[in-house]
Amino acid sequence: MTQQQMASSRCSLRIQGDDNLQSMLVGTVMRKIKSRTWKKQRYFKLQEDCMTIWYKSKKTGNNHSTCECRLLMSPPTYRGSHGFSVSDVEAVREGHESEVLQSIADEFPPDRCFTLVFRGRRGNLDLVADSAEEAQSWIKGMRKLIENLENMGQREKLDQWICDWFQKADKNRDGCMNFKEVRDLLKMMNVDMNEHHALRLFKMADKSQSGTLEDDEFVLFYKMLTQRADVLQVFQEYSTDGQKLSLCDLEEFLREEQLEGDHSRRQAMELIQHYEPSDTAKMLHAMSIDGLLMYLCSPEGSIFNPQYEGIYQDMSQPLCHYFISSSHNTYLIEDQLRGHSSVEGYIRALKRGCRCVEVDCWDGPNGEPIVYHGHTLTSKIFFKDVILALSNYAFKVSEYPVILSIENHCNVEQQRVMAQHLNEILGDKLLKTILDGTIPNRLPSPEELKGKVLLKGKKMGSLEESVNGVAEEHFTGEVSDEDEAADIDEDHLRNDTLRRKGKKSKQRLSKELSDCVVYCKSVHFSSFKHSRAHSKFYEISSFTESKARKHIRDAGVDFVQHNSRQLTRVYPSGLRTDSSNFNPQEMWNVGCQIVALNFQTAGVEMDLNDGLFSQNGRCGYILKPTFMRSSEERFDPENPHDRDGYRPLRLSIQVISGQQLPKVNMKEGSIVDPLVRVEIHGAPLDQAKQETKYIDNNGFNPVWNETLQFRVHVPELALVRFVVEDYDKTSKNDFVGQYTLPFMCIQQGYRHIHLLSKDGTSIPPSSLFVHIRITDIA
Repeated sequence: MTQQQMASSRCSLRIQGDDNLQSMLVGTVMRKIKSRTWKKQRYFKLQEDCMTIWYKSKKTGNNHSTCECRLLMSPPTYRGSHGFSVSDVEAVREGHESEVLQSIADEFPPDRCFTLVFRGRRGNLDLVADSAEEAQSWIKGMRKLIENLENMGQREKLDQWICDWFQKADKNRDGCMNFKEVRDLLKMMNVDMNEHHALRLFKMADKSQSGTLEDDEFVLFYKMLTQRADVLQVFQEYSTDGQKLSLCDLEEFLREEQLEGDHSRRQAMELIQHYEPSDTAKMLHAMSIDGLLMYLCSPEGSIFNPQYEGIYQDMSQPLCHYFISSSHNTYLIEDQLRGHSSVEGYIRALKRGCRCVEVDCWDGPNGEPIVYHGHTLTSKIFFKDVILALSNYAFKVSEYPVILSIENHCNVEQQRVMAQHLNEILGDKLLKTILDGTIPNRLPSPEELKGKVLLKGKKMGSLEESVNGVAEEHFTGEVSDEDEAADIDEDHLRNDTLRRKGKKSKQRLSKELSDCVVYCKSVHFSSFKHSRAHSKFYEISSFTESKARKHIRDAGVDFVQHNSRQLTRVYPSGLRTDSSNFNPQEMWNVGCQIVALNFQTAGVEMDLNDGLFSQNGRCGYILKPTFMRSSEERFDPENPHDRDGYRPLRLSIQVISGQQLPKVNMKEGSIVDPLVRVEIHGAPLDQAKQETKYIDNNGFNPVWNETLQFRVHVPELALVRFVVEDYDKTSKNDFVGQYTLPFMCIQQGYRHIHLLSKDGTSIPPSSLFVHIRITDIA
C-alpha cells in the first residue's frame, strides 16, 4: 500500500460513520470575518489526508446557490487558495467568543459563528456558516480531527510528516518523483547530501526500476536516508546478539544508562509492550532497533522527567511561597505605543497557565471604564469585556487562583461600575472576604483559593478593620500603585502623547472597589527595615525592574526574607515601549513571586518563564525552594555556599545529533549550518553558556558528538536552555529552535529534546539527541 493510500485509508477509518467529517470533505462556503466591515465568502474544504484544510476566494461574478445545491453540485470556481494544517489549530470556540464576532453579534446569531484558534501568535480565524447545522458540523468535525491528532502514535506522526513532505514536492500530483525532484525535496527538508550517495539510495529504493519513486518507495528512501547510526551504536552496545535487546539487555540499559533504578525489569516489560512494533519481538520479550528508537523519541525518552508533568508539589503553603506565572499589560497583543488591545491577550495568557493578569483601567464613554495603555495610541476595550473573558477562561487550564492586578486611573463613579462588573460577572469566583471568618496570620494557600479570583489594588484601612466593619469611608491618594513614567527618561521620548505630568494626581478610592480587595492590598514600599517592623502579610508592593535590581544589589538577603513573608510584583520599565522583557531569573533568585512579563513578546525571557512553569501540571504556581520560604534562613544568591545543605552538582551534556531541524532561510538551496548552545540560567555563579562547533550544510541529521560541562551551585533555581542556531560568519546567527526546562526536571541518560519555535510551539519532528549525567562535586 502506498503512503498516500495509507493516509487515505487512515482518513477513511476516521470518517466512517462521521457525517461531520464527510461534510467537511465535500466542502462548505462560509463567511470569513476580519472586522465589522470585512466579511467575505470563502470555500472551505478538508483535504483527503484529513490533516489539511484549504480555502479559496470566489471569482468575481460567480453567484452561490443554496447550501443544499452546493452539496449536490460540483463546488463553485474559486481562486487564491490558502490552507492550514489541523495540527496548527489549538482549539475551536463556539458562538461570539472573539472580539471580531462580538462586533457582528447583531448581524449573525451565535449558533452560526465559531472561531479557530491557532497555536503561537498567529491570529484567529473567525467564521460564520450559513446555518447552525453547518456550523456544528465544522465545530464537531474540527474537534474530532484535533482529538485524532492528539491520539496519534509516534510512528503515525512520523508517517504523516513524511507524507506531508512528499505531497509538497509532488507538484504535478502524479504520485511519483524523479531523482531531480527528490534532490529538490532533500533541500526543502534541510539536507545537502552528496549527490552520488543520494543517487545510490534512490536506485536502491526504486524497486520498480521505473526511474521514479512512488510514495511507498519514497518512504523506503526516507528510512534509508534517516538511519540513526547514533541510536544503532547504543543498541549494539547493549544487545547481546546484535539483533535485539533481550529483556535483560533492556533492563541493563535502563538501569545503567537511563538510571531508572529498582523498577527497571517492570519498566522494560512495559516499554516493549508499548513501543515495540514487531509482534514477534513482543512474544520474545525483546526490543528491536525500531522499538528502541520509538521509545527514545517518546515522552518517556524525553529530557523532561514525566513524573514532574502533573501536580507534584505541596499546594498548601501560603501564596508568598510560590513563583506565580504573571503577565504585564495583558491586554496588549503588540507593542505598547500603537499596539492592539484585545481580550484575546487575556485568553492567550490564561491558556498558557498565567495566574496574574494586569488591567489598566481608565474613564470611558457613557460611564463604562475602558482598558488600554494610558497616554498612548493603543486601541481600547471595555473593562466589562475583560472581566467576562476572565470569568470564561480563568480556570480552564489551572484551577488555582488568579490574581487580577488593577491599575486604577478611574474616577469614583467609574470605579463603582468596575466593582459592579466584578461582582455581577464573576459572582462567587470573586474573593470578597477572608476564608474562614477569622483574621489569619499568613496568606492562604493555592489549594484553599482554588477557583477564586483575587483583586490586587489599593484598599481603605486594614484587613482587620474591614472584617470588623470599621474601615474608613474615604481614601484620597494615588489609587494606582504603578507609575511607569518614573522610569521614563523624558529626553528620550519623541512622541508627545507619552509625556506624563510630573506630579501624581490625587484621586478618591471607591469603597465598593476597595471592598473587593482582600489578600492583595497594594502598598508603597519604604524599606526592608520598615517592612519587617510594620508590614502586614496581605500587603503587596510593586517595583519596576530597575528598582528591583537596586534592592537586589544593595540588600539581596533582605529581599529574599521579605519575599518569604509577603508578595512582591516586578514589572518592566516604562522605557520598554517595544514591549520587550527583562530577565526574570534575577528576580526569581531573590524569591520575587509575581514577575510580570509581556507575554506577547517572544524571546529568551519568555522561554525561561515557559521553562520554569512547564512543571507541576503547568498550573502557574511553582513552590519556591525551602531555603527561600523560611524567615529563619538567610540565603544570599551571590554567595550560595553559605547556606545549609549547599551541594553543588556537575552537569555533563553530550550533544550527539540533531534530527529534521526546520529551515530558517527559505531561499532556494539554502541549508542551515547548525550549532547547539547550552545555557544555564540561575544564581549569579551559575550563569553560563557553552556551544558546539557548527555543522556545514546539514539541518537534516547533523552529528556533533561534543560534551559540554557545567558546575551548578543552586540546582533548585537553575533553568537549562538548549538553543539551536544557524551559524553565519558575517552576521548574527539565525534562531532555529530552543527548549528550556528546570534543572531539577532533567532525566539522565540518552534523551531526545523536542525543539520549540520562537513562539514556544512544538515543531515536530525537530529534535536533539543528547546524553546527560549529573554527579556530585566532591
